[in-house]
Amino acid sequence: MAAARKIIALLCREPSYIFLAMVDIHCHILYGLDDGSQTLEESVQMAEMAIADGTTHIIATPHANAEYAFRPELIRERLSTLQAKLGTRLELASGCDFHLSFENLHDIATNQTKYTLNQKNYLLVEFADFSIPPGIDDSLHTLQLAGLSVIVTHPERNALIRHQPERLWRWMRQGCFVQLTAQSLLGRFGREAARCAEEWLKADRVHFFASDAHDLKGRPPLLREAYDAVTKLKGENAAKALFEENPLAAFEGRPLPYRPEPPAEESAGTRKRKRFFFF
Repeated sequence: MAAARKIIALLCREPSYIFLAMVDIHCHILYGLDDGSQTLEESVQMAEMAIADGTTHIIATPHANAEYAFRPELIRERLSTLQAKLGTRLELASGCDFHLSFENLHDIATNQTKYTLNQKNYLLVEFADFSIPPGIDDSLHTLQLAGLSVIVTHPERNALIRHQPERLWRWMRQGCFVQLTAQSLLGRFGREAARCAEEWLKADRVHFFASDAHDLKGRPPLLREAYDAVTKLKGENAAKALFEENPLAAFEGRPLPYRPEPPAEESAGTRKRKRFFFF
């Protein structure tokens, strides 16, 4: 009887929960590589949390910056160890949280798949909180000329971009994609990040939501609550596109099925001011 009641309860759940198959393209789940998970046990617990939440695929994306050395062989080793612990319940792949340093840009010119998501053609690019170099547009363009699809990560959490969103719109017109952090929409990164996340979502400025998880409590690998929030704000189709369909396309290296038009130049805050002439 108890087993029967469990089956009935599952069948009575909301359909979106039954068939939820979210894909997380930004997650610091591999242990001992950066400021994310620190032990294999913690990595396993993060994975179990994600599975229970409805996630079916995760791309482990350790930092590639001056503070944390990016070591592909060690990443593959730890990815394999974690995958063996999980079996087929969660599909793992690797990528990185790519910082636009001179060293990284020089290396990626000849080692593209070293940094890309699942060694395909999508690349997560993170900007520093304290400055955005003046030549950043050229750097992004160089990556695109090399055949990479650039994904700008969590711009809603970057105060410099929040205060000058026309920069982000320009990168979108240039062909870049935008990934927001799921917890930002829920207010976990402050009021301003939440405001921008909701505003940009409603204005079709978003291509992905991801967890950017680092641990079990402060920044957990949870997406479902944000999925529900997007469903309320934009509808079920938008939620599926941003949490399932687009992320899976990036995981597999395919064109994005949901790709809204980038903001026109005038709506991006570059409209010419009216001129007044005095005689």
